This record gives sequence, C-alpha cells and structure tokens, in this order.
Amino acid sequence: MRLRFRQLEAFHAIVEIGTVTGAAEALGISQPGISNLLAELERQTELKLFERINGRLIPTPEAELIHREIETVVRGLDHVTQTVVDLQNKHVGQLQIASQHSISFDFMPKIIAKFARTRPEMNITFQSQYSTKIQEWILSGLFEIGICEMPLLYDALKCYPLRIETRIAMHKDNPLSQYDILTPDILKHEPFVVMGSNHITQRGLKEAFDKAGIPLNARIHSHLFKNLLAFVKEGMGVALVDRFGLDSYQDNRFIARRFDPSITMDMAVITSTTRPLSQLGKDFLELLLKELQPYSNDKAPIFRIK
Repeated sequence: MRLRFRQLEAFHAIVEIGTVTGAAEALGISQPGISNLLAELERQTELKLFERINGRLIPTPEAELIHREIETVVRGLDHVTQTVVDLQNKHVGQLQIASQHSISFDFMPKIIAKFARTRPEMNITFQSQYSTKIQEWILSGLFEIGICEMPLLYDALKCYPLRIETRIAMHKDNPLSQYDILTPDILKHEPFVVMGSNHITQRGLKEAFDKAGIPLNARIHSHLFKNLLAFVKEGMGVALVDRFGLDSYQDNRFIARRFDPSITMDMAVITSTTRPLSQLGKDFLELLLKELQPYSNDKAPIFRIK
C-alpha cells in the first residue's frame, strides 16, 4: 500500500479543523477535491476514519492514531516551506566571515550589525585571525568570506583587492605634530613601535627609510595595530597604522599625520572559486565591498559581483 502525501495532508486538515469546507479553504483546493482525497484514503486503508456528529467530522480511534503518526510529517513540511520562504526573503541562513585583526574590532561588527537588522533569524559566525589562516579557512570551506592582507597564497581564491592608506600616529604632545606631512628625515630621531618584520607595512616603512639612507629606530615590536596605538598613547614612540586602526581606536591622546612616501597596506576580500556563495553571502559581499570602497586608495570600484 502506497499512501500519497496529499491524502494525508487532507486528512490532517480535516482532523485539525473539523469540517471538509474548512479543510478545503485551508489547503486551497475544492471541497469535492478534499472529499475525494479522504475517500481514497479510507478505501486504501480499509478503515473508517470519521463519524459525522452534529455537523462535524469526528475522527475514529483509528484516525486519531494515524493523525498522531503523521503530525510530525505535516508540521515538518510546514517548517520546510516556511524556511524556503524565509530564505527567499533572506531572513535566515548562516553568515560565515573571517577577517584580519585591524578591521575586526570596529568596522566589521558595524557592517555585520547593519546587514543583520533586517535578518533577525540569521546565524552569524565571525572570527578574526592572521591572514594566512583566513586564506586556509576560505579554501577549506570553514568560512564563506574573508578579509586578509596580501599576498594570496592559493590560486583557488577569488580576490577583490583593496589598498588601504596608512598614517603615522603619534602622541598629541609630540613636537612633530607641527608637520602636516612627515618624512624619514623628519622622523630620523623618533623611536618607532612597529609590526613584525614580515608585515607589509613594516616592509614598506623600512624600505622608505633605507632609500632615504636613514636608519629606522624600531624600539618596540608587536603584532597588532591595536597594540601599536596603545604604546603610542603612552608616548613610547610613533607608529605606522592603517585607517581601520586609526578609526577604531580614536583617542585624544594621539594624532595622525600623512607619511611621504605614501605606504599602503594591500588587502583583499576573498571567496572560494571552488564553492558557490550562498545568496546570503552574495548579498553581504556586495554590502561589504560597497562599505570598503571609501577606504581604498584606488579610484575604480573594487566590487564586480556576478
């Protein structure tokens, strides 16, 4: 015996509502259609499923047992249907994002919160990590979207490049605050708080000083822009910091000045070329790239989403 789901759905509606007319309206089919489905079900099961008492259909004990068995199935289908509707309306889903540190403390939470306001049922996974690890996560499928520093280590990553301006941060009482633009010559006696030697900004800073023939006075080494600024606020040196770091940790104890030659931090928004983005991921990526555009030194739009 092979029962059709439409028969069970009609039976369930009649039990829940108590009338054929009401069940037909609830399912959006005709009253004869409901009656035929019920008749087919009784014929196939060889069971009497309802008694008519005072104008209402009362389920028999056999019908009540069947109703209990199919309740989970019918409710489950309703849940699936609602989930599909929510996905179509972009109200649910899983947003999976990883970013390097400087962008993760202020900028990314604001963008994610903005995106989530119209998606209250959306689940969010967000992690900050070093750029090499982020690329591994995107490649392995642990995250859909990543923001990392260049270079890219894998061919299977789609890249939306971004060049971020850096500036020299110094304590507000530093005498060099009189300058609008700082150069290696002006900074030759200043102690620096620097990133690790392999970091893109540290390499650019050292190259600028080497070309000027001036030794870079690296007093403190750290690994996060947040740490660099913490030392700057204590007057322990100056630091080359990207715009995300400067915007995230605004404090009246430090100021920022342009540096010549200009040093940019090359970054990228990345996705996998071997896995399609979810619709939720596509929508967030479009918003993210739009919000990142003002931070880029490149004039051309950085987003080209297909």
